Formats: sequence, C-alpha cells, structure tokens
Amino acid sequence: MTVGSLPAGVDAARLHSVEITGTLTPDRTGAHTFGVTGYGEATLLVAGRTICSLTRIPDSEDPFLAFTDPAEQRHTLDLTAGVTVTVSLLYVPFAKGFDDNIAALSFGLGHRPPTASGAELIEEAAALAAAADVAIVVVATTEEVESEGFDRTDLKLPGHQDELVSRVAAANPRTVVIVNAGSPVEMPWRDEVAAVMLCWFPGQEAGHALADVLLGAEEPGGRLPTTWPAATADCPVLDTKPVDGVLSYDEGVFIGYRAWARQETPPAYWFGHGLGYTSWSYEQAEFTPGDGDILGILRVHVRNTRERAGREVVQVYLEARACPEGGEAVAVAERPGPARRLVGLATVEAGPGRAVTAEIPVPRRATRIWDTDLGDWCTLAGRYRLRAGRSFADLRLEAEVDLTGKPDGQVGIAK
Repeated sequence: MTVGSLPAGVDAARLHSVEITGTLTPDRTGAHTFGVTGYGEATLLVAGRTICSLTRIPDSEDPFLAFTDPAEQRHTLDLTAGVTVTVSLLYVPFAKGFDDNIAALSFGLGHRPPTASGAELIEEAAALAAAADVAIVVVATTEEVESEGFDRTDLKLPGHQDELVSRVAAANPRTVVIVNAGSPVEMPWRDEVAAVMLCWFPGQEAGHALADVLLGAEEPGGRLPTTWPAATADCPVLDTKPVDGVLSYDEGVFIGYRAWARQETPPAYWFGHGLGYTSWSYEQAEFTPGDGDILGILRVHVRNTRERAGREVVQVYLEARACPEGGEAVAVAERPGPARRLVGLATVEAGPGRAVTAEIPVPRRATRIWDTDLGDWCTLAGRYRLRAGRSFADLRLEAEVDLTGKPDGQVGIAK
C-alpha cells in the first residue's frame, strides 16, 4: 500500500501494472494457501502454473473503501517441502474514483503454509503451557473486525482465542495474556489468568517493548482511556445505527464512564485503571484557588511504597456536592450532567519509598454548563468536591471547593 510515492521514473498517469517475482522454498509438504488482495486484474503463477487470473471491481462507489479494504481471493496448491518454486504476481490496478494524478496503490500477495486445525493447535498450546514455567498468550483483533472504516458487530475476540486462553490457563495458572487491540474487547477468562496487559497496536517495535515490560526492564505505565465491559450486553450505549439517515443521541453527555456510573451493572475495568510494578499511597491533597480560566491547583502528595522506582498517573475528578440556593441542598443526581467527571491528571515518578507531589490545574470550565437562553457558558454555583486517585472507581483523597456565591453569569440550582 502506498500513497504519493512511486518508483523513480514512474508517475501516476503512466503507471499501468506492477509485478512481484521471487521464489518460495516450503518448509512442509501439503496444501499451501496463496491470497491475492486488491481491485483490478491479477495473475498469480506458482511453479509455472496459473493458479489465479481474475478481475475484481469494487462494490462501493467510495474509492477510500476500495483502497483501505481491498477484497481477497485465496487459492491452494500442493507443494513439497524443500522444493523451491517460482512465484509471480502481475497486478493491474483498478483506478475507478481516483484522480490520474494521485499516486496510490493497494494490493497484496499472501502465503500460508499447511496448518493444523484450530482444535489441534489449542491442544498443542495447552500441552506446551503445562510444561512451561510461565505461559504467555498473545490475542488480538484484526483489520477484518476492527477498523476506522466500519463499526464492529460485537466486542468478542475473533476465532477461538477465548478458548485458547482458557485452555492454556487451565494447564498453567501462571499465564500472562497480552491483548493486542485498539479498543475494548470481552475477556471472559480475565479471572482465570495471572495477569493481563494491553499493548494497543504498538507497531514494529512491539516485540522489543513487550520483552522489556514482561521482563521488568520497563514498567507498564498506561491507564485505560476507555471503560471495558465484562460483556457487550452490559454496555450502557449500544444503539449507534442510524434509522432513515438519522441517529438520535438520546444519551446526551452520558457516554463512557459517565454512562456506566448511572447503571447498576459494573464494568470489568473502569476508566483510568492500570497497574504497574510498584504501589502508591495517597497521603494528602491541598487545593489552592486560582483565577481566570483556572479554578485552582490541586496538589496531591503520593508515595512509592515498594522497592523499585515507578510511575503513577494521578487523576482528579470533580463532583458537585450541593447547591444551597433556596435553603435546601440539591442531590448530585439532580444537577445537569454527570455526577463525577475527570478534570485533570498528572504523571509523577519516584524511587523506592520516596514521596512526590503532583500538581493538577483544574479548569473553571469544569463547573460550567451551556445556557441556551444566555447563549454563553455559566458557572453552576454550589459546593464541589475534588477527588484524587488511580481511576474513576479508585479515589483516595478529596478537597472541598466552595462556589456558593453567585457572581454575574453564575447559575444556582435548587429544588
């Protein structure tokens, strides 16, 4: 796949075809699978035999989809281990929808050797795990189920990966699962394994980074930017399909952790959750009022309580306590918007036993709502609580903020 770059001496208007040639020496005898992707004309020769000669035209009028999600055809051929064969793919791209001056190519040639069945591979993995000190299983989504170009139909890992993890964990309780996905997935086996780590499509340095973290040279320092459900059905917002071209956002601002906080079913992992190789005690929180666009600064004192250096992400959430307008306190749930929201965070590092202070500016915007009558942002007068901790659900310190006065442009909420 390439955009804007072609070999020297070839421009987009002159490009007619591309040919890939080489040799393949199979390491096993049996039915080998060859896959060809791309829209246009493709001719594939293996060992002098034409095993693919076809023309594919995009189903969609959208050239972007044709470019990013090219169709694939697969073909099999019996080959003998150790016998080298020639491989040649001649590809003539289909340019429908593209300007002649845009240098763009999207096609592929793939190969898969003979493999055992899924059940046989899982049996092999379980046997290997039983004989190992530690088992490491990498599971993943693929471009076939997760993409920016289409919605997912569910949150399950594709194929038999859930069964694979459960079988390996049953064979070895010291199983570490690496989840290579770009968004939440169901993990029904999460309580069966010793550890779970998310690696978020890390790219070509994935192997080196993963080895460093697993072996302790580096610490997993990330925190969840999303809330992860135990099951898809638990998600508070699922209906995202337009009807007659219209999608109604009935949930308003209650999405993500804000929506989860309003329902009884808890998620598997809350927004902000994440573990490292040390632990932290939260010792003190101090709030200093600010001015202008800054409501104030929250200083949070934390201490590394383990025997190795570590990194902590201190998160600050704002809660409305009550609005005294009219002489009667108003419950948090009756205020417009979510009862608790993230308003800031800071990362700190400290050696073993050392304390450090995180300073988190709190924006004044966090106490405001949009007034449609005034056509402006207005502060909600009342008492607030700033809560600091490790995630939305793990809050350890708090500090009070009093906005009970009503300067011009502020709004009081009362029964």
